[in-house]
Amino acid sequence: MRNGTKKVASERDQKRVRDWSRAKLTFVGVVFALVLTGLWVRAGYLQIVQGPDLARLALRQHMASESDRGERGQIFDRSGRLMAKTVEFTAVSVRPKELTDLDAAANQLGGILRIKPAWIKKKLESTKPFVYISRRVDDKASAEIRQANIPGVYLEAEHGRSYPNRHLAGQVLGFVGMDDQGLEGLELSFDDWLAGRRAKYAVQRDASGRKLYFDAQGRELQNLRGHDLTLTLDSQIQYFAEEELAKAVTANHGKAGTCLVVHVPTGEILAWANYPFFNPNASRNINPKEGRNRSALDVVEPGSTMKPLIIAAALQEGLVKPETSFFCENGKFKVGVSTIKDTHSYGDLTVSKIIRWSSNIGAAKIGMLLGPKRLHAYFEKCGFGVPTGLPLSGEGKGLVRSLKDWQPIDTATVSFGQGVAVTPIQLAQAFLILANDGVKKPLKLVLDPPQAAADAAPVRVFDAEVARTVQRMMREVVHEEKGTGRIAQIEGVEVGGKTGTAQKASPTGGYGDKYLASFVAFVPAETPQYLVMVMVDEPEPSHYGGVVSAPAVREVMQKTLSYLGHAPDTGRLAKGAEQTPAAAAVADGQAAGGKGSGQKTDILPPPVIDDALAEVVAVPPGLLDSPAIPNFSGMPLRRVVEILVSKGIVPKIEGQGLVVTKQSPAPGAPWPGVEKNQEFVLWLTRPS
Repeated sequence: MRNGTKKVASERDQKRVRDWSRAKLTFVGVVFALVLTGLWVRAGYLQIVQGPDLARLALRQHMASESDRGERGQIFDRSGRLMAKTVEFTAVSVRPKELTDLDAAANQLGGILRIKPAWIKKKLESTKPFVYISRRVDDKASAEIRQANIPGVYLEAEHGRSYPNRHLAGQVLGFVGMDDQGLEGLELSFDDWLAGRRAKYAVQRDASGRKLYFDAQGRELQNLRGHDLTLTLDSQIQYFAEEELAKAVTANHGKAGTCLVVHVPTGEILAWANYPFFNPNASRNINPKEGRNRSALDVVEPGSTMKPLIIAAALQEGLVKPETSFFCENGKFKVGVSTIKDTHSYGDLTVSKIIRWSSNIGAAKIGMLLGPKRLHAYFEKCGFGVPTGLPLSGEGKGLVRSLKDWQPIDTATVSFGQGVAVTPIQLAQAFLILANDGVKKPLKLVLDPPQAAADAAPVRVFDAEVARTVQRMMREVVHEEKGTGRIAQIEGVEVGGKTGTAQKASPTGGYGDKYLASFVAFVPAETPQYLVMVMVDEPEPSHYGGVVSAPAVREVMQKTLSYLGHAPDTGRLAKGAEQTPAAAAVADGQAAGGKGSGQKTDILPPPVIDDALAEVVAVPPGLLDSPAIPNFSGMPLRRVVEILVSKGIVPKIEGQGLVVTKQSPAPGAPWPGVEKNQEFVLWLTRPS
């Protein structure tokens, strides 16, 4: 009985155990069912509801949109010579958060880059994730940094601008910034044309961020390079212009200068020089004044170079003829309360001689004959008061006051270049009209891409015969006796030109004691092919265009003609270029050794008095009969030589220049006798 009871109880316990196991199974099944249901719901939610957003996030993680910019186009001269190009540089950058030792990194970079470590450390302490330490690093420095293997320091390749000819046409070319953006000159004016194009492309990356490939729209399929620019400049002629301009400015202790060479039939500018020079490669370390394109920006009074234009206007209006005579008031002419002066006491002068001898009074009377309205109209026709339209940013427009603001004296003074201001390039454009037989054609600086302004229709300003008449008058300036530009003579070539000596306005009002010496010339004198202009600002001690600027024009013309295969026949002299007897005597005496010289000395060409040179330069009355040696300081070499040769003295010449600065024997000493074989030495203005 008792055994039976125990058996029943045991069966009940087993049943209870089996029932609990089933419950567990049921519970586990329910849990799994819920989990699976939750996962299914979550998966459905992620795929259906959040699917598009998550897909975009994944795409951003594995696909990136990057941008790139192509190389900047190159700049060439008319013959295909390279003037500006893009080269690859190295930039040094740092991710400060990756640095382990700021001091060590700053010291290492400072030693390699030659930068103060304290400045570098300050950059490294930046909270920015990325900073540049130096850009455009040379190959040697980049190799040292790469070898140092400093954690957090990176080298990146980038493109920058290089100018292989250094300062050649530097102000015209301009320069670019660190981000390859044009900032000045043609680099700025043609920035859109030269700049490489930007493009965006898709890049696929792996989990580590490494680039895998470009998509079908990638960079390999695009040409991002900028367009090239071709100029009218000729690098060789540009070199000639800069070389001679530098000599003219330094030899005459000038402040600055400009030189332009233009091909007359086409209006193409072959050379555009400014001094002091500007090297765009070092644009960050140069005085901004040196980068100033003076020919396009500086506004100056043209002085006597205005006279051929005024006379052309009077001839065009039928008011005068070349032989028409004007009384030049013996050097002083009163207009209202003002007095106009000539540096010589001229009486009656023909129109031709007014240009040849550069009479202010004669030009003023011709201008007054024209009248203010016609004068102002011809200024506009010649392009004064408005930019030339050349593709240069910030070009000056000059200063021509409104006709209603003119006073009676203004009509007289503007006729010899006072009271009106122009840029050098405007003056060259005006003379191009005379050289082109009276037709105004636009100046050209760029050949490719073609410029719409350069293709503007020509406009006739003067009749052809009027322009040719003025050309012949300008030839007399160079080739006739007492012409103010005789030093510009070239053997075998007839040259036409005009001198200018403009007194500069004083900052305190009126005119000061500083001058602008200029000379504009055509070659050949009639039917010109080339126009050359040189201006020297504030030359000393001589400030006359025929003394300061004409020699530079002559040298530029000679070298240009030779380079272009038009060298003159030097076996003969150009008409009117014969030596004066005094200069010939000196040359002969020194070729033979000269009395007392002991050696052969080269003699400079006979200097020329420009713009009716000041009275101090003329030979004072009674000088030849003086019992003692006079003071020759400040006098032109030619005048002094004539005096000495008349006394039977062949001087020894020391230095270079056209004006005597010192002499031996000293002033006041007795004239040396020829039989005593005493040496007479003249020192000329030397280059600085």
